[in-house]
This record gives sequence, structure tokens and C-alpha cells, in this order.
Amino acid sequence: MAHDSRATPEPSEGPIRVILWGLGAMGKLMARLVLSDPDLVLAGAVSRRVRDGLAGPVDIAHIAGLNRPTGVMASATLPEAVARSGGARVVLHATGSFVREVSGEIEACLEHDLNVVTIAEEMAFPWVAAPDLADQLDRLARSHGRTILGTGVNPGFILDTLIAFLTVAIGHVELINAKRVNDLSPYGPTVMRTQGVGLSPDEFRRGVEEGAVVGHVGFPESMHLIAKALGVKLSSIEQSREPIISSVRRETPHVLVQPGYVAGCRHSARGYLDGRVFIELDHPQQVRPEAEGIETGDFIRIEGYPSVSFRTGPELPGGIATAATAVNMVRPVALSGPGLLTMLDFPLPHGSARRQSEVAVNG
Repeated sequence: MAHDSRATPEPSEGPIRVILWGLGAMGKLMARLVLSDPDLVLAGAVSRRVRDGLAGPVDIAHIAGLNRPTGVMASATLPEAVARSGGARVVLHATGSFVREVSGEIEACLEHDLNVVTIAEEMAFPWVAAPDLADQLDRLARSHGRTILGTGVNPGFILDTLIAFLTVAIGHVELINAKRVNDLSPYGPTVMRTQGVGLSPDEFRRGVEEGAVVGHVGFPESMHLIAKALGVKLSSIEQSREPIISSVRRETPHVLVQPGYVAGCRHSARGYLDGRVFIELDHPQQVRPEAEGIETGDFIRIEGYPSVSFRTGPELPGGIATAATAVNMVRPVALSGPGLLTMLDFPLPHGSARRQSEVAVNG
């Protein structure tokens, strides 16, 4: 694949052709949004179901659960999708959470001269989990003149980019405290496993000890993103994970939780600056919280001069908001300069009023 080593963005004329890599719960939502956006063209997809022989060469609509054909066939591999794409420029990537599990796929996208928007949580600020790999990806992106961005609703927006934006109105920041109480129900099996949903309390604790249950992926990334925006460097981060035990039966399309079993994880973190707590983040997330009368929401309090409070209720929905954040960043990424970037590297992001809501909702 030829390198163009561009130092400037590509022209903005015309719709941007997009390949989806991953057609799980989030990929399906992104497919609907791309199809309903006049500035984007769904040009291809890479699906594990095709690769593993669970589905043949079928229209993306069949895998993504859309109610009308798209005319775009799902592919088993990236090279196949690229060959069918008619000149795709961006990959919307949704296959994993961790830098080390997705870096190879991102490198493959770069080798095909494709920009990447990934919802892998650690990629929101990958220098925390894997600094060497992050630097390697940055060098490779620059050598191909392409851009990588990790984003989503959290990390990527509600507990980091939004917080950083709110500090615009504050003369001096003393303490950041934020809490996100959300519903995990829209997410797929991968997220359910990392949250320990459906496990017994003992299995949950063993999972935390063994690293199988990680809770929310992205607290260190969000904290370092905020700290970078404010021009400081955190000295340390402490985290804790506790099971949320259900007293009622809860069910989603991807998991069943019986009474006495784990419905979610309460994950908390504290980031220290100059020997004191500077950032406190709390994230009790679970499936079907309404089954026990729990109200969801996002709550941000920034102490300073002056202090600022912000809240939503219910919470910004994790599934569609993650997909929307990624899709809305396709054009900024396609038109940016090269490298491994974060949300801080872009002008104020925004959504689209041109997208057809009935298509996004109903497929």
C-alpha cells in the first residue's frame, strides 16, 4: 500500500466513505447512523460472523438487524472490505476495549491508508496503558499521513472532554468530582463480561483479582485527559471495584441476572495532584437499574473560582451516545492532520442536525 505522508488534510468535498470493523451491539448502532447521514457513505464492513462462517457473504443489513438492504456486503477481512469499498477513507472500529488487543487491527487500517475512529476505551488516551504501543501507532499514523482517534461517550466525552470544556468558565480549578450512574443494558457480551454482570458475588471478586472483571475501562485515560487539558500531571491514581448485587430478576438481550447475582460494578477512582485528591470519578453502572427504582444520570461538580455544577437525568444513553460520538468524529478525523490524537486535539466537536432520525431509530 502506497504511502502519501500527507502533512495537510484531505479535501472536504463530497461524502466520506466509511468501513465498519465490528458489527456487534455498537457497530450495529453506528451502521444505522452512518446510513442516515448525508455526509457519509457506508462503503463496507468487517464482521467476525462472516470470518467464522456464521454468516455467508450477506448484506450488512442482515447482520446489523436493519429492515432494508444496504447494497453493501459484509466481509471476512479488512482487505476484502477495502477492495469492495470504492475508496473508503475512515474505519469506524468497534472490536475491543484495550490497546494491546486492538493495536494490530489499527495498524492494519493504517497500512491500507485508512484513518481510524475507534471506541476502544483505552485508546482515548493510550499512553496510560501502553506508552510504547501508543508512540508506535503515532509514528505509523504519521508515516502514512493518517489519523487515529479513540473516543466514545465515556471515555471520550461525559467524564473527560465535557469536564475539560466546563473548566473554560473557571478561573482556577481546585477539585473535580463527577459521577455517572448509567444503564448497561444496550451493551453486548464483551462489556457484560468486563463488568462481571451475571456472576455470583464470589465469582465477581475472583474476577477482579484475576483481571477478568475490570469494571469501567477508561478512568485513568479520562483523568490524564483532564489533567493534560488543565496543564498538570497527576502523581497517582487509586481505583476500587465493588459488585452491585441485584435483589430482582433482570434481563437484557445479552445477559440474565438472577436475584443475588451481580447486576453491575461500582467503580471509583481518585487522581492525586501535589499530595491531594484532585479528580474523583464514580461510576456505578448496571443492567436494568429501573428494576430497583434507581434513577440514572451524569453529575459533575468542579470546585474553583467560580465553582460549576452540571447534571443530566436520565444519563446520556451509553449505547447510542457512544455510537453517535464516534460517527460525529468521522469528518473531523478525515480532515485533520496526521497522528494519534485525542479529543483535546480537535475544535469543539458537535453533532448533526441533518441526519434522518427515523432512519437512525428504525433502521
